[in-house]
Amino acid sequence: MLLLAIIAGLSVVVAVAAERRAPAPKFSSDSFRGVFFAKSADAIRGARPELGVVQEAAPASNSKPSGAGSSAVAAANASGFSALISPATLEDEIKRLRLELDVIVTTPAAFQSGGFQEARIKLSVLASLFAIVVEHNGDVRWKKDAPAARDLIARTALNCKSGSGQVYNEVKQRKADLEDLVSGTGLASREAELDNDWSIIADRVPLMNYLQALLDGPLKEGTKDAAAVKAESERVRRAAELVASVSEILTKPGLADAEDADYGALCRELASASRSISLALDQGDAAAVSTAAGAVTQACDKCHEAYR
Repeated sequence: MLLLAIIAGLSVVVAVAAERRAPAPKFSSDSFRGVFFAKSADAIRGARPELGVVQEAAPASNSKPSGAGSSAVAAANASGFSALISPATLEDEIKRLRLELDVIVTTPAAFQSGGFQEARIKLSVLASLFAIVVEHNGDVRWKKDAPAARDLIARTALNCKSGSGQVYNEVKQRKADLEDLVSGTGLASREAELDNDWSIIADRVPLMNYLQALLDGPLKEGTKDAAAVKAESERVRRAAELVASVSEILTKPGLADAEDADYGALCRELASASRSISLALDQGDAAAVSTAAGAVTQACDKCHEAYR
């Protein structure tokens, strides 16, 4: 009888505890949208790495690549612009140039007194960058809007030969378009041909001015010694990728001297020297970075001796 009483008491305790237990939470199918990836494949940006390529490209020393990843591995899995410039560099540079355009396009008077010349350079480079986005195989933002943005901006850059009120208003509209793109709103119209016609997109004079700014700025300041390379490594990497990409653009059909074999060789030399900067950064070799930066300057000087 005593045993039965104990068992009955325990049953009551268990029943009471069960009644006090909190109910199981319920979640809808959208509860974790934006928190976790729906599929594991969605967590991988760009092409999946291949083990054989990674093993072959791995450095023999114990040095570790920088946070941007191995350029050798990236180049082995890419071609064209995808082998020269990363999606992150494209996105960052488009945002940076958009901010610089904002500073230029303030008042009609400032625009007319010389701002239109700076605007032409920014817009020409932006049109070229959106054209690169069109051809890039990576996961770059604004892919759907890139063809329309390329055409709109290229047309405005071509018209930006004076500081007239009409040109000022057109540049202001491109400024608004860029704000919509960066904010995620997108363009009102996306109608445009997908293929790039580089003869109406790229303008060699503004691109050369842009190259010179990259050489005199991040590539010169960030490679003068080991301390500078360490402090400015990511800025130097972005500049090197941009120089390599512009070198590729300069050989596109329709651009001046693009069919000249000697000119093409000089452009490829410039691109190769720029790629060497990225590879040296991957290896953490500051001396090699500075040497490669010097080779970039030499390639530019050789080209300027024969072509203007």
